[in-house]
Formats: sequence, C-alpha cells, structure tokens
Amino acid sequence: MESTDLAIKIKQNNKNIIDDLPDTLPVLPLRDIVIYPYMIFPVLVGREQSIRAANYAVEVTKYIFLATQVKSQIEDPQPTDIYVDGTIAKIVQILKLPNGLMKILVDGLIQGRIIGFTNRKEFFEAKIEPVIPSIEFDSEMNALLRQMTQLFKDYVKISRHIPNDTISTFDSIQEPDRKLFYAAANIIQPIEVKQSLLQKRNVKEQYYELIKILNTEINILKIEKEIDSKVQENIARSQRKFIIQEQIRILQDELGDDEEANPEYAKLRQSIKKAKMPKDVEEKALEELNKLKKTPPMSPESTVIRNYLEWLISVPWSKKTKDNLNITHVQKILDEDHFGLEKPKNRIVEHIAVLNLVKQMKGQILCFVGPPGVGKTSLARSIARALGRKFVRISLGGVRDEAEIRGHRKTYIGSLPGKIIQAMKRAGTVNPVILLDEIDKMSMDFRGDPSSAMLEVLDPEQNNAFNDHYLEVDYDLSQVLFITTANVRYNIPLPLQDRMEIIELPGYLETDKLEIAKRHIIPKQLKAHGLDKKDIAFTDEAILKIIREYTRESGVRNLEREIATICRKIAKEIVLKKQTNGKSIKNQKFLVEENKIEEYLKIPKFRSLKHQKINKVGSVIGLAWTSTGGEILRVEASIMNGPGKLTLTGQLGNVMKESAHAALSFIRSNAKELGLNPDFFKGKEIHIHLPEGAIPKDGPSAGIAMSMAILSAVANIPASSNVAMTGEITLTGSVLAIGGLTEKLLAAKRNEIETVLIPKENEIDLKEIPDEVKSNLNIVLISKIQDAIKYVFPNYKLISKKSKVNVGKVSSKKLSI
Repeated sequence: MESTDLAIKIKQNNKNIIDDLPDTLPVLPLRDIVIYPYMIFPVLVGREQSIRAANYAVEVTKYIFLATQVKSQIEDPQPTDIYVDGTIAKIVQILKLPNGLMKILVDGLIQGRIIGFTNRKEFFEAKIEPVIPSIEFDSEMNALLRQMTQLFKDYVKISRHIPNDTISTFDSIQEPDRKLFYAAANIIQPIEVKQSLLQKRNVKEQYYELIKILNTEINILKIEKEIDSKVQENIARSQRKFIIQEQIRILQDELGDDEEANPEYAKLRQSIKKAKMPKDVEEKALEELNKLKKTPPMSPESTVIRNYLEWLISVPWSKKTKDNLNITHVQKILDEDHFGLEKPKNRIVEHIAVLNLVKQMKGQILCFVGPPGVGKTSLARSIARALGRKFVRISLGGVRDEAEIRGHRKTYIGSLPGKIIQAMKRAGTVNPVILLDEIDKMSMDFRGDPSSAMLEVLDPEQNNAFNDHYLEVDYDLSQVLFITTANVRYNIPLPLQDRMEIIELPGYLETDKLEIAKRHIIPKQLKAHGLDKKDIAFTDEAILKIIREYTRESGVRNLEREIATICRKIAKEIVLKKQTNGKSIKNQKFLVEENKIEEYLKIPKFRSLKHQKINKVGSVIGLAWTSTGGEILRVEASIMNGPGKLTLTGQLGNVMKESAHAALSFIRSNAKELGLNPDFFKGKEIHIHLPEGAIPKDGPSAGIAMSMAILSAVANIPASSNVAMTGEITLTGSVLAIGGLTEKLLAAKRNEIETVLIPKENEIDLKEIPDEVKSNLNIVLISKIQDAIKYVFPNYKLISKKSKVNVGKVSSKKLSI
C-alpha cells in the first residue's frame, strides 16, 4: 500500500473514532501495565471503584480511558496518583468471575490525555482529549522505521522471554504507529519507560524514544548473555576438573603414590614432622591428613580438615626462647622502664633466681591489682623484655562467652581456637609472657562463664594439658608466664584469686609522679611531637602544678595527656615562628615554668586538694578507697528538733547506712560514759550527710568517722580538722580492720593531714607500706571508739574511767609521732 493511501486510511479511522467519543469517559487505573493503541488485552478488575467504572462503560459510553498508576502499590489511588497520558479503549468483552472479580477484554484505540476529573464519586471520570500524533511519510520516517525494525528483531533474537513468531506478526503490520506500539508492548521495561512513549505528540519522537530504549536494552542483554556464558564456562571447567581429579584419585589409590602426584600432601606431612608434636598429637594430625587425601577437594569437609591441620602445624609445640637469667640485667631493664613498683620487680627477680637453680619451673601466675594508669600493662611488657621472651596481650574486658577462651568445635562454620591458642600462635614459642588484661572485667551470660574456663588456664597443676575445643588435643601451657591485671580485686571470682599470686600496685605519690614525668613521660612526648632535638625543659614546679591542679588520679595517664597538650602548643609556636620568619630559629630555648602552665592548659580543672583546716562542729575527715586511688571523705552531722529519727544523705549504699545506725546506737547506749544526756535523741533529728552527693558511696570503713561526727554534733564540740580516720565499728565500740590502707594513707598525705587513726588489726599491713607513704604521718592504732576521742577532741573528758585502753603508735625513723 502506498504511503499516501496509508496515511489517509489512518486519518480516516482516527476521525471515525473521535466522532463517536463522548466528552467524558470513565477512567480505569491500571497497575504494573501500560496498554497502547491497537492492543487487545485482558484486564482483571478487582477494586469496587474500577468495577463500577467498567460497568458504566459497558452500559453507557462503550468506551473507557486506561491510565496507569504512578505507584502500583497504592491500593486506593487519588487523581494525582494516575498518569494523565493513556489510551482510549473499547470494552470488547466482559466476564464476571465467581470470586467477585471481573475480567474485561479491552481494545486500545487511540492515545488520550486527561484534561480534568469530574466530581463523580462512584468512580473516576474525566474529560478526555484525544491525541493523534502526526505522521510524516518522508525519508527520515523511512530511516527510523528501518532502524527500529532491525533493532526490534535483534532484541527478539537475544531475549529469552519473547517467542520468535513475534517477528512474523511484526512484519505483517503496515501502519508505522501500529508497528511502533506493537514493538513497545513486547519490550520488557519499567512502567515509567513505557509511559514515556505515550507522552510524545509526534510519531517521529516516539520512534526516537523507542530506538533509544531498544539500544539500551540490547546492550544490557548482550552483557547478560556474556556473563551467562562465562558462568556456564566456569561451571563446565569446574565439573571437568572434578571428574579429572576423581580419575587421578582412583589411579593414585591403585598405584599408592598419592603424595608423589600431589606435592601439597607431601608438604603437609613434612610440616607435621617438623613441628615436633607430641606423639599422640602427631598421630591425630597424620590421621586427619589421610582423611584429607580421601576427601574430594570441592567438598566443604576438605576446607575444614585443611584449616584444622594448618592450625595444628602453626601452633608452637617445642620451639622456645632462651631466658636471660642474669639478675643484674633483668633488674636494670625493669628499672629503666618503670620508676618505683619495687614489690613486683622483686618478685620477678626472685623468679629469675629460682630459674638459675632449678632450670625448669611450673608456670607462674602473677596478678597486678591497682588503679588505672599505674603501669600494670607496661610492667608486664617490661618483664617479657627483661626475660627475653615473646610478649602477647589478651584483652578480657567484656568477654562473656566461654568459647572465646576454649574455642568452638571445628564442625561449626567459621570456627576458630580460643584466645589462648591464638595467643600461642602469635607468640610462636612455648614459653611466652601472656598478659591477661582486665581479668576483673569478664562477665557471664547464657553462652557460659569465661572465668570458669580460665580456672584451667591459670592452674599450674592443670594447664600442662589444656584442651581447646577446636584442637581437641591437650596443649601444654605450663612453661608460659601468665600475668593478669585488674583494677578491683573483689571483682575477681574467689577460685581465680586462689590460683594467682596477687601483687597490689598502689597509686603514685607526687614525688613518684614528678620522677616518672622527668624520666619517662617528658622524653617520650618530646620525641612523639618531634621536639626531642629542641632545647625544651620543664621545671619541677611546673610539673607539680600540672599534677596538683590538672590531674586527679592514682596513675599518670592524665598527666601524660596534659604534658602532650603542652608539647603541641610548643610545636605550634615553633612552626608559626618558622613560617613567619621564613627560617627556623637556631638554639631557641623553651623553658616551661609554673607561671606558663595556665597559658598552655588554661583554667585548672581541679581545686587544690588541700582541705580547709578549720575545726567545725559535726564535721569529721574520713578516708575512702576508690578504683582511682584514695580520697578524703568529709562526714557532716547536725542535730535539730524532730521526731527522733536518723536522716542519711549523699547517695549512701546499704552497708554505709547500717554503719551510721550502728554509730548512733553506740553513742546512745554509751551516752553517760561519753558525758552526754541519755535522752539527747528524744524530740531530735540527726542528719548525716556526705558531700559530693552525685557520687555513690558504700562500705563499712566510715563507721568511726560517722560516730565521731555524731558525737561532735550532739556534744557541740568542734572536731579536729587535722585528724583523718578509717575503721569499721561494732555496737560494742570495737574498731575492725579495713582494706585499701595504702591508698587511704596516700590521700591523707596529699591533703597534708598529720594524724591518721586506723584499726589496730591493720598494724600488720603497715609493714607492707613503703616508708615514703608513712613519712610525716602520725599513724595511730585504735581498737575501740573511745580511743579516737582524745585525738579528734583533744579537750574532751570521758566520765567513765573503768578501763584504760592502751593506744598503740607506730614508730619509725621517718615517722613523726
């Protein structure tokens, strides 16, 4: 048919349709499909609104407007959720299904556009403008038609989803617009891409759009086909490899020379022999190797066995480092790395001395307990360096799964040995120093209790046959020097404590911190900041100002941070001067003095630690232990009119509350002896408060301080502010032993308190406390509450003289009594 006749025919058909169309048509929203003109397509209608629209179209208009939803998941669309461009169609057939749904067969006629929706509520109805894209039969149109035809045929050949007989139907179509919509209907594309064709007003523009879509889709299909062919090729190669390997394995079984044919197995056997495993472990390894030979390489079991053998080979079984048993050398290394810490250093030197005599000793387990920053972890590293052993650190903070220590069974996917065996592999020797850091921070849950698994690791009688779940063979840990660290001794389970030698590391004195800063921290920070070649010096007064006003700790971590801050400021000054002057100033000296500290570090973070030495009624100085060291604890008491009750504030724990009640009961029951009115509590209320109420406080050692505060308030006598005390009390007035004595004495010393009252039962602990801590302190031993009165209230006279209590005093050359 000539192109002119074809154009006339298309125009006449479109005119007949337009003449027959009403102004408004019911709108049927479609989901996941775009229907083009010339398409005959069955549509399943389920929504009530759509069913009413279809019925109305059948009964009244005979025509319906098919428009696609913008988002198919919307169940109840609004006019804004529907594309304005669609297809005017005629309902050819309607079929009502038993389940209430309706199936209609629609015949797409021409393109249309929604001008505006009417106010009809039962279903969507809109004024529709028919759209007749113009067709120009020229050379460009012929070229577009040819290119689109070729692309569509290529697309059908490549695509797996379109039958080949589609091409014959396509070739039989003469009309350009019908050909266009037939091709578009058979392309698998998203809704928004298919909808773009209906938004064009010119057939050429529609052809250009379709050609672009076809080109893109053909390129994607070619890439998919290429990927698919590569995958198939890989699968075929793998299958071929598997068949060949199976044939080789059968031949090897026949010939009996599988290791000669596969050098990998021979290499594994050689590695097993080189590892010098115990006999039973070697037998187990060779058994697993034989199993590996018979397992197909593609089997998951092959990877499991291979990994297991590699772990058995990589763990050290006989290799060990030679200990440096020169006591002088060991002492020198320990002194180089750490200032003070005499007790742990002496313990290590003793260990070396024993090794000199016996050559072989069961693994020792040391536990360093002390506040953060006192050098527990670095001391363990220093011990390894002094002995010439490998050092491995295992962090136990937050470990709550028993399998982290013992490992998982190798049958689990991704299973590994526990932390202990992993540490041994990293060390590469059977006698490393293993640091179990933060052993007091372990917890437990439904997965098990890791602290129970540590019992076997840290028991010298058992750890020569430690059994990891992954290895499933006994491993000897008896030559390992285990060192553990903890902040709080009481958080370590008692069975674990029983297996370790616990060494307390108290907080540092100011003099210790000064020496540590001068010997270790300042040189380290100057080097870290590139200032080691510059002439930079810190005065002692400047360092002490940082210690007193910018840090409050038992260790030296914050001191190191503050010194690092000063180093950064100095580095900034040097670089600015260099960039300003264009060259560096030689021989420039930086002296960090006390008056420059505030310039570098700004406002001091802490008030002076010296307490106000003013004697007050009801105010007594107690001593407290914290995880960061010792602190003074002011106990305040006041008496007022009230219902005869005791009020306690300051966020006190149950034990401390009970101590307060015990103190009050003692004062009331011994009122006459203490020279008080026996009815002093009648119609009165006593309030005990411990300042810094945001900090939780607990423990029995404040009992003596509370009893003195109540006595001061009731008798209206000021208590001495130069006396600090600690001790648990009983209802009979006895003073019982307390813990953390070293830290408490350090707190008193820092605050320049001269006299400290401690329980007589703690006299034995004084021998362990360094002389530097005890110097300039008048340490008084008391066994009863009455013994403390003459020190807290020098002019107070007891009425009862029934028994005279001997008060012990500690004498020392360096002690001021």
